[in-house]
Amino acid sequence: MGVPLTVNLLLPLVLYYVLRALDVAQWQALLLSGVIPAAHAVGTALVRRRVEVFDLLVVVLLGASAGLSAVSGSPRVLLLKDAGIPVVLGLWVLGTLLAARPLAFHFGQRLRGPAGAEAAERAWRELPEFRTALRGLTLLWGGAQLLDAALSTVAALGLPIDLVPVVGKIESFTILGAMVALTVRRSRAFRDRYGIPLFGLAAAGAPRPSGDAPKLTVSDALRS
Repeated sequence: MGVPLTVNLLLPLVLYYVLRALDVAQWQALLLSGVIPAAHAVGTALVRRRVEVFDLLVVVLLGASAGLSAVSGSPRVLLLKDAGIPVVLGLWVLGTLLAARPLAFHFGQRLRGPAGAEAAERAWRELPEFRTALRGLTLLWGGAQLLDAALSTVAALGLPIDLVPVVGKIESFTILGAMVALTVRRSRAFRDRYGIPLFGLAAAGAPRPSGDAPKLTVSDALRS
């Protein structure tokens, strides 16, 4: 996690401002700083002998924005690359709502063991509240990516160019942090109400949550 974060976010930002301090033109500094994550994506694909969609997206957007920037002569076109990535991701996340299982369900499956995965499948089939909660989180995540894209576009077109890289990173991290907090809060609220964590299943026969009204537990919800 630390290496991709450093390569894709920290190093490009540092390199951009180092190049600007050396009086490199804005469009050149943007292009050169964008080469770092693109080179990392290509190198990762060669090592794994497998092309990830996100890595391909980074390379394609860098190439397209570099070409358009060279034609137009505007460095702002290169800045719009940072809006293109969350647009594509946001639309992809929202698109999973049309699939048999949304992204939030598949994300949760990565955190469960075999027994938990089987129980989650049963919860998906039998509990409308479980399905609604995971679809709601998927909608929230996709919407957050589109919000990030919209704010990045406004910044790229309206702010002084040298401010955009750092402002964009702060904005993206703020949105990410808010999404993590909301996801944790919703997951805990769902678990407290129904006895079923959204991203991992409690053991059958777990104690019934306290409160005046009876709460649904795993054994109640998933009884064969």
